[in-house]
Amino acid sequence: MQTGIDRSSPLPFYHQLKQILLAEIQGHELEPGTRLPGDHELCQRYEVSRTVVRQALSELESEGVIERIKGRGTFVSPPRTAEGLVQSLTGLYEDVALRGSTLRSDVRRLELVPADTQVAAELHLDPGQPVILIERLRFVDEEPWVLTVTHVPERLAPGLLDEDLTHRSLYALLEGEYGVRLARGHRSVEATTAGPALARHLGIAEGAAVLALRSTSFGPDGSPVESFVAYHRGDRSRFEVDLVRRPRAAAHPLMIVTG
Repeated sequence: MQTGIDRSSPLPFYHQLKQILLAEIQGHELEPGTRLPGDHELCQRYEVSRTVVRQALSELESEGVIERIKGRGTFVSPPRTAEGLVQSLTGLYEDVALRGSTLRSDVRRLELVPADTQVAAELHLDPGQPVILIERLRFVDEEPWVLTVTHVPERLAPGLLDEDLTHRSLYALLEGEYGVRLARGHRSVEATTAGPALARHLGIAEGAAVLALRSTSFGPDGSPVESFVAYHRGDRSRFEVDLVRRPRAAAHPLMIVTG
C-alpha cells in the first residue's frame, strides 16, 4: 500500500493523496466517524500544497467517502446503504439485511384514507376508494435514513391496519400473510432538497440533498398492489443499477428530461 507521495510518478499528487487516504479508510485504519487530520497537518505529513490536499478531499467528499462538518472538521462517512433500483423487486428491509445492518421503522401513520387523484392513478383505482396509508421514518443502525409514504389498496390486506411494522418487511408481510404476490415493479429516482419538516425528520440541514424514490409494484395479473415514495438522505444512500443491452427496437428511454 502506498504510504507517501511518489514524486517520480506521472500521477498527479492530489490523486496519489486521495488513493492513500482511501486505502487507509478501506483498510479500516480510519473507521467511520474518525476525524481526519486537518489540511495543515496533511500538507506537512505528505509535503504537498494546500491545493493538493483540498482537491483530494474534495473528490473523496463528492464520492461520499468523507464528510466535512463546518466548525468541526472532516470525518470518514458511514458506508452508504446500497439499494437495487432496477433488476430486483426488493424493499429497504431486504437491502439493509443483506449488508448486515439493522432496520427499524417508526410508524408515524397507519390508517385508512380515501385515495387522492395521484394515488388512485398509480393503483388503478377510482379517486376516493379506500387505501391503507403507511408513513414510516426508517432507521438504519439507529440513524434516520429515509421517510417512506406507502399506499396499499384496502381490499388486498384489510388486516394490515392491525400489524406491527416496526421490525417487519412490508413485502414479506403482504406475501406471507395476505397472499399478495409481487411480480414486477416500476421505479424512478430524482434529486430534490429537504424542506424544513423533512430535514427535521431525517436529521439533516434544510436544503440538503435528498433522493426521492418513487415505486409502483404489480401482481402477476398486472394490477398494482402497492405504491410508495421514499425520501432518502443523499449522504447515506446510493442506488445500484444492473444494465442489460437490448436490441435497438426494444429499447426504452431511461432518462426523462423535465423542464
